[in-house]
Amino acid sequence: MSSNASVAPVGVGLIGLGTIGTGVAKVLAENAAVIEQRLGFPLRLVRIADLDLETDRGVDLSEIRFDSDSDGLIADPEVDIVIELIGGYGIAKKITLAAIDAGKHVVTANKALLALHGEEIFGAAQGKGVDVAFEAAVGGGIPVLRAVREGLAANQIESVLGILNGTTNYVLTEMERTGEAFDEVLKRAQELGYAEADPTFDVDGIDAAHKLALLAAMAFGAKMTFEDIPTEGIRGLLPIDFEMAEHLGYRLKLLGIAKSLHDADGSPRIDARIHPTMVPADSMLANVDGAMNAVAVTGNAVGPTLYYGAGAGELPTASAVVGDLMEIAREIRRGRAGRVAPLSYPANELVALPLAGTGELFGRCYLRFTALDRPGVLAHITGALGERGVGIESVFQEGHAEEGDSVPVVMLTHPAREEAIREAIDEIDRHSHVTEPTRLIRIEEEL
Repeated sequence: MSSNASVAPVGVGLIGLGTIGTGVAKVLAENAAVIEQRLGFPLRLVRIADLDLETDRGVDLSEIRFDSDSDGLIADPEVDIVIELIGGYGIAKKITLAAIDAGKHVVTANKALLALHGEEIFGAAQGKGVDVAFEAAVGGGIPVLRAVREGLAANQIESVLGILNGTTNYVLTEMERTGEAFDEVLKRAQELGYAEADPTFDVDGIDAAHKLALLAAMAFGAKMTFEDIPTEGIRGLLPIDFEMAEHLGYRLKLLGIAKSLHDADGSPRIDARIHPTMVPADSMLANVDGAMNAVAVTGNAVGPTLYYGAGAGELPTASAVVGDLMEIAREIRRGRAGRVAPLSYPANELVALPLAGTGELFGRCYLRFTALDRPGVLAHITGALGERGVGIESVFQEGHAEEGDSVPVVMLTHPAREEAIREAIDEIDRHSHVTEPTRLIRIEEEL
């Protein structure tokens, strides 16, 4: 029996009782005793607002006020912390800013909202002296944001590389395992609930870009939105790409990459991008399979660190949300919010650092050409690359095509500037015997 029964609880209001919201209600109910033991006082869900008041969520809500009045929830004096779990940009932004304006602390899992409107929201919170916490926005149940914000605060962060989207990681893992085409695997992922009916945000890399924008802000003090980040998804990858990756000692992953760079005069820049990447098969990130997420962070003092776990799901994400609630509840009891800035840097310390263009990248690349099997075609391809100083490490072409058919030709380049490779590809793809756009996949060796 708790010895803190007479201590007034910190009250929580939840807006959005979908999958994650239901998970939060379950965690707060099932783990109430251990949460109270760790805090030294109760943390209570006192009110919920959602438009759907009929669906049975499988959790006892009999002692919680449950209606569709989000404005009333925000104004309720018993609610100290508002949880926003409705997602999206519009209504979620309105609710979040209204809660802040009312002097309420906010917990959210809405990476899309923060990646686009974070500057406005964090600025408003700082002005009102309240906290905005969002651990669940990146990596689901993995406490990577707290690690970067607090555990690695003494470091100059050198790089952040991550598998940030479980849907795409599941699709890539299954394409490699089965040899099936992208569309077949995506359809199965949708049937199993790993992918949405409209998978655009996931497979086109937009969800990963939302998360990388937050990570880059925390790691480097960089003021940016996800729209600033060059983003490429996993559509267009073929079974041959996975076969060749294995043959060459790599695995294919959709990576979010952010690195700290400096110009010749010492001025800081950021290399930030989302794209399919070949990574060494024996690296830690290469062995993150299925719907799991992982983020590798390297600091100048700590060296490489890795954070791995479930990147989505009802209870893993709810775990992160409730962890944020507990952190804010402690600050409420101490009488002071804002112990640590939400993005690790105070809002006035975030700066708009210039982003390196993808053409500036220097490294090895995998190139897949699709061309008619005719004399002189290979010479044209190698000639266009050679004219721009792009060396060829190896060439692979399996068998011969029938008359009029195309054949894939795979090349691995020596390290080269991507701008030169892209210029060569533009010339190559204009050749009449090249029948499909060339696919470029970057190789990331330093993991």
